[in-house]
Amino acid sequence: MKHLISLGVALIALACLFAALQPNFLTASNSVNVLEQITINSLLAFGMTFVILTGGIDLSVGSVVAFAGMTSVFFAAETGSFSVGVAAGIAAALGIGALNGGLVAFARLPPFIVTLGTMSIARGLAYVYTWENWGEPLYIDESQELFRSLANYQVVFLLVFFVTALVLLHFTRFGHYTYAVGGNREAARFTGISVRRTEFSVYLLTGGLAGAAGVLNASLLWSADPSAGHMYELNAIAAVVVGGTSFTGGVGNLVGTLIGAVLLGVLSNGLNLLNVHFSTQYMVKGMVIILAVLLDALRRRGRGND
Repeated sequence: MKHLISLGVALIALACLFAALQPNFLTASNSVNVLEQITINSLLAFGMTFVILTGGIDLSVGSVVAFAGMTSVFFAAETGSFSVGVAAGIAAALGIGALNGGLVAFARLPPFIVTLGTMSIARGLAYVYTWENWGEPLYIDESQELFRSLANYQVVFLLVFFVTALVLLHFTRFGHYTYAVGGNREAARFTGISVRRTEFSVYLLTGGLAGAAGVLNASLLWSADPSAGHMYELNAIAAVVVGGTSFTGGVGNLVGTLIGAVLLGVLSNGLNLLNVHFSTQYMVKGMVIILAVLLDALRRRGRGND
Protein backbone atom coordinates (compact mmCIF):
# COMPACT_ATOMS: atom_id res chain seq x y z
CA MET A 1 0.00 0.00 0.00
CA LYS A 2 2.84 2.42 0.84
CA HIS A 3 4.36 1.86 -2.59
CA LEU A 4 1.02 2.58 -4.32
CA ILE A 5 0.68 5.82 -2.37
CA SER A 6 4.24 6.77 -3.31
CA LEU A 7 3.49 6.01 -6.96
CA GLY A 8 0.37 8.16 -6.85
CA VAL A 9 2.29 11.06 -5.32
CA ALA A 10 5.05 10.68 -7.95
CA LEU A 11 2.45 10.65 -10.74
CA ILE A 12 0.76 13.82 -9.46
CA ALA A 13 4.11 15.57 -8.99
CA LEU A 14 5.22 14.63 -12.52
CA ALA A 15 1.93 15.87 -13.99
CA CYS A 16 2.25 19.17 -12.11
CA LEU A 17 5.82 19.60 -13.35
CA PHE A 18 4.87 19.08 -17.00
CA ALA A 19 1.78 21.30 -16.59
CA ALA A 20 4.03 24.09 -15.34
CA LEU A 21 6.53 23.63 -18.17
CA GLN A 22 4.01 23.04 -20.98
CA PRO A 23 0.49 24.59 -20.75
CA ASN A 24 -0.91 22.17 -23.34
CA PHE A 25 -0.19 19.20 -21.09
CA LEU A 26 -3.41 19.47 -19.05
CA THR A 27 -5.76 20.00 -21.99
CA ALA A 28 -8.60 17.52 -22.43
CA SER A 29 -7.34 16.41 -25.84
CA ASN A 30 -3.87 15.66 -24.48
CA SER A 31 -5.31 13.75 -21.51
CA VAL A 32 -7.26 11.55 -23.91
CA ASN A 33 -4.12 11.20 -25.99
CA VAL A 34 -2.18 9.93 -22.95
CA LEU A 35 -4.90 7.38 -22.15
CA GLU A 36 -4.86 6.12 -25.73
CA GLN A 37 -1.07 5.95 -25.78
CA ILE A 38 -0.86 3.79 -22.65
CA THR A 39 -3.40 1.17 -23.76
CA ILE A 40 -1.00 -1.01 -25.76
CA ASN A 41 1.71 -0.90 -23.11
CA SER A 42 -0.81 -1.57 -20.35
CA LEU A 43 -2.08 -4.75 -22.00
CA LEU A 44 1.48 -6.00 -22.39
CA ALA A 45 2.30 -4.99 -18.81
CA PHE A 46 -0.72 -6.83 -17.40
CA GLY A 47 0.52 -10.06 -18.93
CA MET A 48 4.12 -9.32 -17.95
CA THR A 49 2.98 -8.91 -14.34
CA PHE A 50 1.79 -12.52 -14.22
CA VAL A 51 5.06 -13.76 -15.73
CA ILE A 52 7.33 -11.74 -13.45
CA LEU A 53 5.29 -12.75 -10.41
CA THR A 54 6.32 -16.35 -11.14
CA GLY A 55 9.96 -15.27 -11.37
CA GLY A 56 10.03 -15.37 -15.17
CA ILE A 57 10.37 -12.86 -18.01
CA ASP A 58 8.95 -12.54 -21.53
CA LEU A 59 11.07 -10.65 -24.05
CA SER A 60 8.98 -11.71 -27.03
CA VAL A 61 5.88 -9.53 -26.49
CA GLY A 62 7.02 -6.68 -28.76
CA SER A 63 7.60 -9.05 -31.66
CA VAL A 64 4.30 -10.80 -30.93
CA VAL A 65 2.53 -7.45 -31.31
CA ALA A 66 3.94 -7.23 -34.85
CA PHE A 67 3.18 -10.88 -35.66
CA ALA A 68 -0.39 -10.69 -34.36
CA GLY A 69 -1.02 -7.43 -36.18
CA MET A 70 0.28 -8.76 -39.49
CA THR A 71 -1.69 -11.99 -39.10
CA SER A 72 -4.95 -10.23 -38.28
CA VAL A 73 -4.74 -7.77 -41.18
CA PHE A 74 -3.69 -10.50 -43.65
CA PHE A 75 -6.53 -12.86 -42.77
CA ALA A 76 -9.09 -10.07 -42.58
CA ALA A 77 -8.13 -9.09 -46.14
CA GLU A 78 -8.04 -12.68 -47.44
CA THR A 79 -11.39 -13.71 -45.95
CA GLY A 80 -13.15 -10.36 -45.92
CA SER A 81 -14.07 -11.04 -42.31
CA PHE A 82 -13.03 -8.79 -39.44
CA SER A 83 -13.78 -11.48 -36.85
CA VAL A 84 -11.66 -14.07 -38.67
CA GLY A 85 -8.77 -11.62 -38.82
CA VAL A 86 -8.96 -10.83 -35.11
CA ALA A 87 -9.28 -14.50 -34.19
CA ALA A 88 -6.30 -15.40 -36.39
CA GLY A 89 -4.14 -12.66 -34.88
CA ILE A 90 -4.86 -13.67 -31.32
CA ALA A 91 -4.47 -17.37 -32.16
CA ALA A 92 -1.02 -16.65 -33.63
CA ALA A 93 -0.02 -14.83 -30.45
CA LEU A 94 -1.36 -17.66 -28.29
CA GLY A 95 0.82 -20.02 -30.31
CA ILE A 96 3.95 -18.08 -29.37
CA GLY A 97 2.75 -17.94 -25.77
CA ALA A 98 2.21 -21.69 -25.73
CA LEU A 99 5.70 -22.23 -27.17
CA ASN A 100 7.20 -20.01 -24.48
CA GLY A 101 5.22 -21.72 -21.74
CA GLY A 102 6.00 -25.22 -22.97
CA LEU A 103 9.74 -24.63 -23.18
CA VAL A 104 9.90 -22.86 -19.79
CA ALA A 105 7.49 -25.03 -17.83
CA PHE A 106 8.06 -28.49 -19.27
CA ALA A 107 11.50 -28.36 -20.92
CA ARG A 108 12.77 -26.33 -17.94
CA LEU A 109 14.70 -23.89 -20.12
CA PRO A 110 15.61 -20.41 -18.79
CA PRO A 111 12.81 -17.89 -19.58
CA PHE A 112 15.29 -15.23 -20.67
CA ILE A 113 16.85 -17.50 -23.32
CA VAL A 114 13.53 -18.98 -24.47
CA THR A 115 11.80 -15.65 -24.98
CA LEU A 116 14.91 -14.11 -26.53
CA GLY A 117 14.67 -16.87 -29.13
CA THR A 118 10.93 -16.57 -29.70
CA MET A 119 11.36 -12.80 -29.99
CA SER A 120 13.35 -13.44 -33.17
CA ILE A 121 10.99 -16.20 -34.33
CA ALA A 122 7.89 -14.01 -33.98
CA ARG A 123 9.62 -11.11 -35.74
CA GLY A 124 10.63 -13.40 -38.60
CA LEU A 125 7.08 -14.75 -38.90
CA ALA A 126 5.79 -11.17 -39.09
CA TYR A 127 8.08 -10.55 -42.07
CA VAL A 128 6.88 -13.71 -43.82
CA TYR A 129 3.65 -11.88 -44.74
CA THR A 130 5.74 -9.41 -46.76
CA TRP A 131 7.73 -12.07 -48.60
CA GLU A 132 7.13 -10.53 -52.04
CA ASN A 133 7.44 -6.91 -50.87
CA TRP A 134 10.06 -7.17 -48.16
CA GLY A 135 9.21 -5.11 -45.10
CA GLU A 136 6.16 -3.36 -46.56
CA PRO A 137 3.19 -2.81 -44.21
CA LEU A 138 -0.19 -4.42 -44.81
CA TYR A 139 -2.99 -1.87 -44.93
CA ILE A 140 -6.50 -2.34 -43.61
CA ASP A 141 -8.87 -1.95 -46.54
CA GLU A 142 -11.52 0.77 -46.46
CA SER A 143 -14.17 -1.94 -46.55
CA GLN A 144 -12.94 -3.12 -43.13
CA GLU A 145 -14.56 -0.20 -41.33
CA LEU A 146 -15.20 -2.23 -38.18
CA PHE A 147 -11.52 -3.15 -37.96
CA ARG A 148 -10.46 0.48 -38.43
CA SER A 149 -12.87 1.71 -35.77
CA LEU A 150 -11.74 -0.79 -33.14
CA ALA A 151 -9.08 1.62 -31.85
CA ASN A 152 -11.79 4.20 -31.07
CA TYR A 153 -12.62 2.10 -28.01
CA GLN A 154 -9.09 1.69 -26.69
CA VAL A 155 -9.90 3.11 -23.27
CA VAL A 156 -12.88 0.74 -22.96
CA PHE A 157 -10.66 -2.22 -23.83
CA LEU A 158 -8.08 -1.00 -21.31
CA LEU A 159 -10.65 -0.97 -18.52
CA VAL A 160 -12.15 -4.33 -19.49
CA PHE A 161 -8.77 -6.08 -19.66
CA PHE A 162 -7.64 -4.43 -16.43
CA VAL A 163 -10.71 -5.52 -14.46
CA THR A 164 -10.55 -9.03 -15.93
CA ALA A 165 -6.85 -9.41 -15.13
CA LEU A 166 -7.37 -7.89 -11.67
CA VAL A 167 -10.08 -10.42 -10.82
CA LEU A 168 -8.03 -13.27 -12.28
CA LEU A 169 -4.92 -12.39 -10.28
CA HIS A 170 -6.41 -11.36 -6.96
CA PHE A 171 -9.67 -13.29 -6.67
CA THR A 172 -9.14 -16.70 -8.29
CA ARG A 173 -7.23 -19.86 -7.47
CA PHE A 174 -5.04 -19.33 -10.53
CA GLY A 175 -3.95 -15.95 -9.19
CA HIS A 176 -3.12 -17.45 -5.79
CA TYR A 177 -1.10 -20.15 -7.54
CA THR A 178 0.79 -17.48 -9.49
CA TYR A 179 1.86 -15.75 -6.28
CA ALA A 180 2.70 -19.07 -4.63
CA VAL A 181 4.94 -20.24 -7.48
CA GLY A 182 6.86 -16.97 -7.48
CA GLY A 183 7.09 -16.81 -3.71
CA ASN A 184 8.45 -20.32 -3.13
CA ARG A 185 8.39 -22.83 -5.93
CA GLU A 186 9.17 -25.87 -3.79
CA ALA A 187 6.65 -24.94 -1.11
CA ALA A 188 4.00 -24.47 -3.81
CA ARG A 189 4.77 -27.93 -5.21
CA PHE A 190 4.50 -29.53 -1.76
CA THR A 191 1.07 -27.97 -1.23
CA GLY A 192 -0.21 -29.67 -4.40
CA ILE A 193 0.05 -26.75 -6.83
CA SER A 194 0.98 -27.74 -10.37
CA VAL A 195 3.95 -25.43 -10.86
CA ARG A 196 4.44 -26.40 -14.50
CA ARG A 197 0.78 -25.88 -15.41
CA THR A 198 0.79 -22.48 -13.69
CA GLU A 199 3.96 -21.39 -15.48
CA PHE A 200 2.59 -22.57 -18.83
CA SER A 201 -0.66 -20.68 -18.22
CA VAL A 202 0.97 -17.34 -17.43
CA TYR A 203 3.00 -17.39 -20.65
CA LEU A 204 -0.12 -18.37 -22.60
CA LEU A 205 -2.00 -15.48 -20.99
CA THR A 206 0.80 -13.05 -21.79
CA GLY A 207 0.81 -14.19 -25.40
CA GLY A 208 -2.94 -13.66 -25.67
CA LEU A 209 -2.74 -10.14 -24.26
CA ALA A 210 0.13 -9.34 -26.65
CA GLY A 211 -2.10 -10.59 -29.46
CA ALA A 212 -4.92 -8.28 -28.39
CA ALA A 213 -2.41 -5.42 -28.23
CA GLY A 214 -1.23 -6.26 -31.75
CA VAL A 215 -4.77 -6.18 -33.14
CA LEU A 216 -5.49 -2.84 -31.44
CA ASN A 217 -2.18 -1.42 -32.67
CA ALA A 218 -3.03 -2.35 -36.25
CA SER A 219 -6.47 -0.77 -35.90
CA LEU A 220 -4.94 2.42 -34.51
CA LEU A 221 -2.55 2.77 -37.47
CA TRP A 222 -4.97 1.32 -40.08
CA SER A 223 -2.12 -0.97 -41.01
CA ALA A 224 0.22 -3.65 -39.70
CA ASP A 225 3.97 -3.27 -39.90
CA PRO A 226 6.41 -6.17 -39.40
CA SER A 227 8.74 -3.77 -37.58
CA ALA A 228 6.05 -2.71 -35.10
CA GLY A 229 6.48 -3.33 -31.39
CA HIS A 230 10.17 -2.47 -31.29
CA MET A 231 11.26 -2.10 -27.65
CA TYR A 232 7.68 -2.61 -26.41
CA GLU A 233 8.96 -5.31 -24.08
CA LEU A 234 11.15 -2.68 -22.39
CA ASN A 235 8.16 -0.41 -21.81
CA ALA A 236 6.08 -3.28 -20.42
CA ILE A 237 8.82 -4.43 -18.05
CA ALA A 238 9.35 -0.83 -16.96
CA ALA A 239 5.66 -0.41 -16.10
CA VAL A 240 5.69 -3.64 -14.08
CA VAL A 241 8.82 -2.92 -12.04
CA VAL A 242 7.92 0.73 -11.50
CA GLY A 243 4.54 -0.54 -10.30
CA GLY A 244 6.26 -2.50 -7.54
CA THR A 245 6.34 -6.07 -8.85
CA SER A 246 9.55 -7.74 -7.71
CA PHE A 247 11.83 -9.39 -10.26
CA THR A 248 12.38 -12.19 -7.74
CA GLY A 249 8.69 -13.09 -7.98
CA GLY A 250 5.83 -13.42 -5.54
CA VAL A 251 5.36 -9.71 -4.80
CA GLY A 252 3.35 -7.18 -6.80
CA ASN A 253 -0.13 -6.27 -7.99
CA LEU A 254 -1.95 -5.04 -11.09
CA VAL A 255 -3.01 -1.72 -9.60
CA GLY A 256 0.65 -0.82 -9.26
CA THR A 257 1.28 -1.98 -12.83
CA LEU A 258 -1.49 0.26 -14.18
CA ILE A 259 -0.19 3.27 -12.24
CA GLY A 260 3.30 2.46 -13.50
CA ALA A 261 2.03 2.38 -17.09
CA VAL A 262 0.23 5.70 -16.62
CA LEU A 263 3.31 7.26 -15.03
CA LEU A 264 5.52 6.16 -17.93
CA GLY A 265 2.89 7.36 -20.41
CA VAL A 266 2.79 10.77 -18.75
CA LEU A 267 6.59 10.85 -18.77
CA SER A 268 6.80 10.06 -22.50
CA ASN A 269 4.01 12.47 -23.38
CA GLY A 270 5.53 15.29 -21.35
CA LEU A 271 8.98 14.77 -22.81
CA ASN A 272 7.49 14.77 -26.32
CA LEU A 273 5.64 18.03 -25.66
CA LEU A 274 8.91 19.53 -24.43
CA ASN A 275 10.62 18.34 -27.65
CA VAL A 276 13.15 16.22 -25.77
CA HIS A 277 15.17 14.13 -28.23
CA PHE A 278 14.16 10.46 -28.42
CA SER A 279 17.68 9.35 -27.50
CA THR A 280 17.35 11.16 -24.19
CA GLN A 281 13.93 9.60 -23.66
CA TYR A 282 15.44 6.13 -24.02
CA MET A 283 18.08 6.98 -21.44
CA VAL A 284 15.46 8.33 -19.03
CA LYS A 285 13.40 5.14 -19.31
CA GLY A 286 16.49 3.05 -18.69
CA MET A 287 17.31 5.04 -15.58
CA VAL A 288 13.72 4.68 -14.35
CA ILE A 289 13.97 0.87 -14.65
CA ILE A 290 17.29 0.78 -12.79
CA LEU A 291 15.90 3.04 -10.06
CA ALA A 292 12.79 0.86 -9.69
CA VAL A 293 14.87 -2.32 -9.38
CA LEU A 294 17.16 -0.58 -6.87
CA LEU A 295 14.19 0.47 -4.74
CA ASP A 296 12.82 -3.08 -4.89
CA ALA A 297 16.17 -4.45 -3.71
CA LEU A 298 16.28 -1.95 -0.84
CA ARG A 299 12.73 -2.88 0.19
CA ARG A 300 13.63 -6.58 0.22
CA ARG A 301 16.73 -5.92 2.29
CA GLY A 302 14.65 -3.87 4.70
CA ARG A 303 12.14 -6.70 5.12
CA GLY A 304 15.01 -9.12 5.62
CA ASN A 305 16.39 -7.01 8.47
CA ASP A 306 13.05 -6.77 10.27
